[in-house]
Amino acid sequence: MPDLFIDGTWRAASDGGTRTISCPADGSTVGTVDEATAEEARAAVSAARKAFDAGPWPTTPSPERAALLFRLADRLAAEKDEVARLEALDTGKRFVEAQIDMDDIVGVFRHFASLAQSDVGRVVDTGMPGVSSRVVHEPVGVCSLITPWNYPLLQTSWKVAPALAAGNTFVLKPSELTPHTAIWLVRTLDELGLPKGVANLVLGSGATVGAAMTDDPGVDLVSFTGGLVTGRRIMAAAAPTVKRVALELGGKNPNVVFADADLPAAIDNALTAIFLDSGQVCSAGSRLIVEESVHDQVVAELVRRAGQIRLGGPFDEDAETGPLISGDHLKKVQAYVENAVAEGAQLLVGGTTPDDPALADGHYFLPTVLDGCRSEMRCVQDESFGPVVTVETFSGDTREAAEDAAVALANDTIYGLAGAVWTENAGRAERVANRLRHGTIWINDYHPYVPQAEWGGFKQSGVGRELGLAGLEEYREAKHIWHNTKPAKAGWFSDTKEDA
Repeated sequence: MPDLFIDGTWRAASDGGTRTISCPADGSTVGTVDEATAEEARAAVSAARKAFDAGPWPTTPSPERAALLFRLADRLAAEKDEVARLEALDTGKRFVEAQIDMDDIVGVFRHFASLAQSDVGRVVDTGMPGVSSRVVHEPVGVCSLITPWNYPLLQTSWKVAPALAAGNTFVLKPSELTPHTAIWLVRTLDELGLPKGVANLVLGSGATVGAAMTDDPGVDLVSFTGGLVTGRRIMAAAAPTVKRVALELGGKNPNVVFADADLPAAIDNALTAIFLDSGQVCSAGSRLIVEESVHDQVVAELVRRAGQIRLGGPFDEDAETGPLISGDHLKKVQAYVENAVAEGAQLLVGGTTPDDPALADGHYFLPTVLDGCRSEMRCVQDESFGPVVTVETFSGDTREAAEDAAVALANDTIYGLAGAVWTENAGRAERVANRLRHGTIWINDYHPYVPQAEWGGFKQSGVGRELGLAGLEEYREAKHIWHNTKPAKAGWFSDTKEDA
């Protein structure tokens, strides 16, 4: 069956272009999909434009829009294992992780369905007799939605769910490496009766399809999750027609551990922060910043535990993490580590591909710890997007000096997506969290996510929120602070005392 969905019709690529999708875990073929041309991407934009300007969806009562999203969530819950399998094969991630992702995605669609039901605007008191004033919410228009390969359907749900809830039409382009769950989503929306032209799906590379989706004057908003360089290009392409832009561009996220922290929990969560999904997470805790007095203790245990993490494919029940997404990405991560060592970083564990013959056909890279890092090093400033953690150390003669030193290191980055603080002192936790210039701060925890909270970055980690907010919010940054008063081990990786 064709894989492009434009103006309510499934079609093959006009030039016959296709791409073979391979599983990163073993190189096996997952499937072959159609790839759109730039002209087809523009046709999809035109269809979305027509559906918005003349179609019923923008004026459909919000309870009806909510009902469709609830039905979509129910369908995903019913087909959870099938969709998780598609995701695991495309990404190479563990099937159990993909199943957890599905639960999160169901929650996203239900959350935005609930928001749609309660979207009633507000009345403004003018203080003038005979004058009424009210604020209403209207859809932005046509949305170009461009999603990455690391959490394909979750990232897609973050864009599609609010776009539909608010009454917009859209063109969706998933990563060319991981298209299958996006195809499932749009097929399901079509089956559920979404009006013609509201949802459009084009597959292909960012250079061809993504470019056509960002500079087309028929587009009102571009939402992109991916790399910083591409994000800058999208902002430039959107400028001539002053499109709204929502960008989430990754991070170099500090995980700060004070000496008074619950160290077993901090170490366990530090492993999860960076080695979950082989570090291919925009909010990964790739910078471990440790108070000097506990540095040796923390790093020794981190290295021991990292060295025994078990690698494997999606359906290997003994595996704890999986491969990188592609051979090209594996080469980038390898070069990142080699450059770090050349800069003076100390490679304590990992730093290469595994020698297990069973993993030879996949894109695996061993969990890696680099110690002795300084903030001016490229390995501390550049995003590796792999299973690599850099370790920096801070100290201070007084409480204030230690906090100042930790904050200075944590904020010394062009990124500002996420970070964490580990301390048993509640006052210190709040002081440091408030000073960190990152969009999400976890206290005594790492990685929890709830769809009700803000998700966005400071500095060059991103700009805007999904569909934006009016008034003062356009001139303020929003920060989500998560404070776990009972920190515990994350439990993702085994904690045996045996050597790997």
